[in-house]
Amino acid sequence: MYLVTGATGGLGRRVVRLLRDREQPVRAFTRLTSNYSELEQRGAQICIGDLRREKDIRRACHGVRYVISAHGSSDSGETAQETDYRANVELIDSAKEAGVLHFVFISVLGADRGYEESPVFKAKREVEKYLQGSGLNYTILRPSGFASNLLPAARRFRQTGIYLLIGDSKTRTSIVSTDDLAQITVDSPTREGARNQILPVGGPEVLRRDDIPKIFSRVFDREPITVNPPLALFDGVRTGIGLFDAQAQNSLGTLRVLLANEFFCTPAEIEHLESIFEIKMETLEQFVRRYLDG
Repeated sequence: MYLVTGATGGLGRRVVRLLRDREQPVRAFTRLTSNYSELEQRGAQICIGDLRREKDIRRACHGVRYVISAHGSSDSGETAQETDYRANVELIDSAKEAGVLHFVFISVLGADRGYEESPVFKAKREVEKYLQGSGLNYTILRPSGFASNLLPAARRFRQTGIYLLIGDSKTRTSIVSTDDLAQITVDSPTREGARNQILPVGGPEVLRRDDIPKIFSRVFDREPITVNPPLALFDGVRTGIGLFDAQAQNSLGTLRVLLANEFFCTPAEIEHLESIFEIKMETLEQFVRRYLDG
């Protein structure tokens, strides 16, 4: 039995689908208010619970052999302290008590860089260290940006030709196909090269941020109109929000880190990943065409 947290999120939903396509038993941890009917129809066991409640986590881990932690505070609207850190620590403890054979943790590329203004990055790194010291077999995946997160921007571009790019347009990234990430996540417990490893996960291309509207332009055959406000404008808005809502300002720290820094995998890292998982990583253009072309 696999337990998947964040089962109705962009990655978690794909993980559950893939496991059920392989006829693997899956327990999908979700809230009552989430849209989980599709997963139930696919044969997943739905576990209604709240990651802020320790007893719900213990109940979810009962009888489980593999845990995939794919949830995050950005999905739930809760704080990084509650969801990215504490819930994962309790999930690791419960997994150990339940005799789980392998724990897959979805971290973030750059978690080890010490970004003090991002609660999410800090929480992810502390969970990585806790998992490494837990005695569980583990795989820690550090993905770059999800291609699926760009689909709303791609749809807007298809309608308007406009792409919003905040900050330096030349910073580099390597957007990972969310479907490739799901496959790597599911395969991690059975790949010897992934056992007790921290693996960066990105797409096969190192892109500049201004390459993204160019890709959309090719897919949808229209000239891009790139709106490129400076990062200073974002900082001003964030500061203004902080006058009324300090927590919201703090939460925007993660977005600030993502906008201001480079997050990409080297060709050698991608080659190593493809070798371990016997996969050919999909480009952003291929991903967008699969979902939106035609």
